[in-house]
Amino acid sequence: MSRIASRFSQLKAGRRKALIPFITAGDPSLEATVPAMHALVEAGADVIELGVPFSDPMADGPTIQRSSEQALRRGAGLRYVLKAVGEFRQRDATTPVVLMGYLNPVEIHGYERFAAEAVAAGVDGVLLVDLPPEEAADTRELFSRHGLDLIALASPTTSSERMAMLCETAQGYLYYVSFAGVTGAGHLDTTAAGARLHDLRAHSRVPVVAGFGIRDAASAAAMAVEADGVVVGSALVASLADAIDPADAASRAAAFLAPLRAALDA
Repeated sequence: MSRIASRFSQLKAGRRKALIPFITAGDPSLEATVPAMHALVEAGADVIELGVPFSDPMADGPTIQRSSEQALRRGAGLRYVLKAVGEFRQRDATTPVVLMGYLNPVEIHGYERFAAEAVAAGVDGVLLVDLPPEEAADTRELFSRHGLDLIALASPTTSSERMAMLCETAQGYLYYVSFAGVTGAGHLDTTAAGARLHDLRAHSRVPVVAGFGIRDAASAAAMAVEADGVVVGSALVASLADAIDPADAASRAAAFLAPLRAALDA
């Protein structure tokens, strides 16, 4: 059983919801990434989504765009990201790590080589924002051969036909984008999102988590009612923005996440 499947199985048995923080690799500093990852786990993270910096992150709002640009200026390319995961694995062999990013860095690296090196480093899944599900079969098959889950995205504008396909082919977990827009923007309508999540969970072969618009303990708890877990990204990234010192970044990461963990467990 994969680390992702094992973690969600444990959560289900304990009647708990997954808390999945997102941070950008290499921001707020190259040295802060791994300490922040460990701090997030200690504060209650069940899975970590690690953003692969990209020069044109079209699905992301200003906060993560800025974070990605700064990380790239520091030299946080794909090699750095995989090295950071490998370093994280020296102390943590159980927490699933999912890379979230765009196709271009993977294509440049080479799909086969990327998959092999990602698994060797300790990556469990990959979410490629700009990979259309209709064109994902070959990538999913290749990743699967290496033991890597291809995480799929669904949104309020996803057609019923595409949604059915996603529910059937999803691996690891299905990431539901709670509103149409970029990360960190928009007003979260928990009622509308909850209805869609309820339907998705009834048909999906894997757990369904909700992301986009989750900023604090209250919004995390509200979205977790109908989801198997929640993803928090922009608000966490913003809280780390100027924490260049690794210890400061770790402290801020833990302080941000702890109230969300408490709210989900209440």
